[in-house]
Amino acid sequence: MSIIHRTTLKPTKLELLADWLPKQPWYQGSGAPELTKAGGFRLDDPAGEVGIEFMAATDTSGPRPVTYHVPMAYRGAPLEGAADDALIGTIEHGVLGRRWVYDGAKDPLVVRELTALLKGETRAHAQSIDGALDPTVHARVTADDVRPEIVRVLEAGAKAPDGAAGEVSAEWGAEDERRVRGVFVVVRAG
Repeated sequence: MSIIHRTTLKPTKLELLADWLPKQPWYQGSGAPELTKAGGFRLDDPAGEVGIEFMAATDTSGPRPVTYHVPMAYRGAPLEGAADDALIGTIEHGVLGRRWVYDGAKDPLVVRELTALLKGETRAHAQSIDGALDPTVHARVTADDVRPEIVRVLEAGAKAPDGAAGEVSAEWGAEDERRVRGVFVVVRAG
């Protein structure tokens, strides 16, 4: 089980994302993002070395609020063989030191643990509470060979498209203080 340290991060996760998000093709904001954390969940690295987080962050910089889903891997060293666009950036963790933060969609460990979640081999954990599972995360799959695809822009009430072999859905906080649910991951049959 991962340990959640109550410490400082420089830059913060949201500051790191504010620099990275506008460079993504799916970014819908205008100018610099104005981000707030809206929710998410964690998965455990069986080796206990890498932090795995699926963050929902709402941006209010555009004409309407947009909630982005950014899975992240927090590593103690650079990821060998990572694509040039996989690194989100680095942060200084008050306890663990320098962390290399990777886009989880491009990190093989994150994809492997996400597949394990879909197959019922692991459970989702609360984003900010040590040792607590997150019962709002629902994962289902109807195929053996799966290819999880990250949904980058979250929509309240969204379901997996027809023909999908499964999904991961979870809750996050909407701008009006309601808890909403939508699809974080769509599964395509392999």
